[in-house]
Amino acid sequence: MRTLETILILASLLSFLTDASLLPRSALASRPRLSPGGWAPFRRKKEVHVGELPKYFHEPDGNKALHHYDTRYHHRELPYDDKQDTQLHLIRSYLEYFQKHGMETWLAHGTLLGWWWNAKLLPWDWDIDTQVSVATLRFMAEKHNSTKYTYVSSLDTEFDPATSKQVPVTRTYHLDVNPAIYTRYRNSGDNVIDARWIDVRNGLYIDITGVAETMPKESPGIWTCKNYHKYKSRELWPMRETIYERVVAKVPYAYERIITGEYGERAIIMEEYEGHRWSPVDHVWYKKNKADEKIELTEQMEARKKKQDQKVEKLNKEYEEEKKKLIEGEGERKAKEDRAREEAEERAAGGGRESSKDRAVERRSFTGNILLSQAAAELQQSERQSS
Repeated sequence: MRTLETILILASLLSFLTDASLLPRSALASRPRLSPGGWAPFRRKKEVHVGELPKYFHEPDGNKALHHYDTRYHHRELPYDDKQDTQLHLIRSYLEYFQKHGMETWLAHGTLLGWWWNAKLLPWDWDIDTQVSVATLRFMAEKHNSTKYTYVSSLDTEFDPATSKQVPVTRTYHLDVNPAIYTRYRNSGDNVIDARWIDVRNGLYIDITGVAETMPKESPGIWTCKNYHKYKSRELWPMRETIYERVVAKVPYAYERIITGEYGERAIIMEEYEGHRWSPVDHVWYKKNKADEKIELTEQMEARKKKQDQKVEKLNKEYEEEKKKLIEGEGERKAKEDRAREEAEERAAGGGRESSKDRAVERRSFTGNILLSQAAAELQQSERQSS
């Protein structure tokens, strides 16, 4: 039994080392992007899971919100305000750390959409998403993996119970890189997230995904992540430097095309979403309170009733029109029947008169023939007598 376990462990280790050994030397250099073919040895068919590592990052079971905590640091689900505060310092610390160490990263997905609206996080969104190139991803794995970073905010303070004073916000974060970064295809989907920036106090995190030219010969200049998001080189680079949550950040060059391509035009138009309403005056997403929700519910009910009344009115109008058509059609049908009956009677009456006339002619002819025959017979008899 021990021999079998040893064989299985060695086989698993050999599979992992074989995957890692496929990494080309050109990928070891830290530069904005890899040369064509840099990740070609990792191409596999999506249905093939040979040598795939087990799921690395784990989240608690339960509701949708719990799926955004790392199990290693999760204790409880945070209230709305605590979640907002945690995410604010998550993204600030992340951007500060990457800028400090010269690693290029940019805002992605819903985080990029939040920047489009007001350069802030979307308050209802549990996800914070960023992207890096595979070269940066490799550099992170080699030089920064498992880093515990202590962040001291230069913008915000908090109350310290020990000193009864306001002190700079201080947090500790864990940068953790997934060992499965060397396979650039989705496979089972268990390892689509390449790295995480995690708040060790509560487990909330930033998802970091790498993009790579996985098919440089067949599709040059097409960059993909493991979750099937595709970008053209000219859509990503050159990056645009901007401000996000009051710190320096980067966004893709064709940011609006990327946003609408992923979420549609409605994402940059709708001013109410997930219990929040956009204020065009303050340029802020406000969470609706109970009074707002009650007013909105009343408005929705009135709009629904109005829509139903319009539908009923339309149906009644259609019914009346159909009824009118039926009545008119019935009248026309009866008129046609009456005309047909009258014509039939006229034909029948006219046919009777003609028949009587014909019979009278026939009778006169018959009577005349009889008289002629009698006269002829009498003439013959008188001639015989005289002779």
